[in-house]
Amino acid sequence: MPAIPSLGGLRGRGNGRAGRVEPPVPVPVSAYIVDCAVYVDGERLPGRWTHAEAIKEVRRRRDGFVWIGLHEPDQQQIQGIAEVYGLHELAVEDAVQAHQRPKLERYDDTLFMVLKTVRYVEHESPTTANEIVETGELMAFLGLDFIITVRHGAHSGLARLRRDLDEDPERLTNGPAAVLHAITDLIVDQYLDVTSSIEDDIDEMEARVFAPRSSVSAEQIYLMKREVLELRRAVMPLVTPVRRLAEGFTRLVPDEVRSYFRDVDDHLTTVSERVGNFDELLTTLVNATVAKITLQQNTDMRKITSWAAMITVPTMIAGIYGMNFDYMPELRWKFGYPAVLVLILGICLLLYRIFRKNKWL
Repeated sequence: MPAIPSLGGLRGRGNGRAGRVEPPVPVPVSAYIVDCAVYVDGERLPGRWTHAEAIKEVRRRRDGFVWIGLHEPDQQQIQGIAEVYGLHELAVEDAVQAHQRPKLERYDDTLFMVLKTVRYVEHESPTTANEIVETGELMAFLGLDFIITVRHGAHSGLARLRRDLDEDPERLTNGPAAVLHAITDLIVDQYLDVTSSIEDDIDEMEARVFAPRSSVSAEQIYLMKREVLELRRAVMPLVTPVRRLAEGFTRLVPDEVRSYFRDVDDHLTTVSERVGNFDELLTTLVNATVAKITLQQNTDMRKITSWAAMITVPTMIAGIYGMNFDYMPELRWKFGYPAVLVLILGICLLLYRIFRKNKWL
């Protein structure tokens, strides 16, 4: 979503209880504030707002909530918002620094939730890709009358989700918890899409591993395993926070929304099972590849040993007759040379047939 200027007030009529409010006053565009909106009865009020004017309007009405979207703010940029909305300093620090593990924490009357976003990186083949999964982070501060989202990463935008929610006021009548559910549901749906794509890659890699004259190496499978591990780090820690929200961890999530979180929990369980299966399957493929390489090396060694044994025969006979003794068998025989050649050829042919019969050659 394009950055929206931080503006104050608005003019016009909201819903029936809105009355008349002040006209919007333009202020400079803030690069880190993606959007700041006020919702009353599920409807977005027209105009542009600063974070301070937005929460002031909501609390004046005693109805509605504020949704602020931030993108990679620093400590100084988020400090003003934290002071107005009463955000805990430890949660603010986590939101600024990023690189957090998915979690759910409660600070007084505010929830702080961390989610990992994922994106599937398109590539020609899983055996040549250097990156398959790209991750980002999304933090959410949830209060009684506000939700503040902080994004890190280029692919974690919520512009389309915000437009969809704006077109569905009935969902937003459940307050900011409905927005948190929509965000969590979107991210878990992304997990499902990514796992489906990775499953196709693993199927292709599995077919190549067991194909004759396969060119798949253990290093390529390990790279895929590492990407699955990155996805696992995003999915597995999120299971407990989502389940707590579905089970009534806080009064900030009404019963109507908790039932929807149970559906998200089911989807997340499916994703976690898939990721666990991916890890096991890739471990099996690594073992199979190593076993295949070992078998190939054993086959090559047997071939080398077979040829070495056949080369040893003429070398040994030539070495014996190369010794400087006057009295040796058949040394002065007229047919000695062709007889030795025939003997060497016969022994080599016999060894060749034995090795072929034992499938060494």
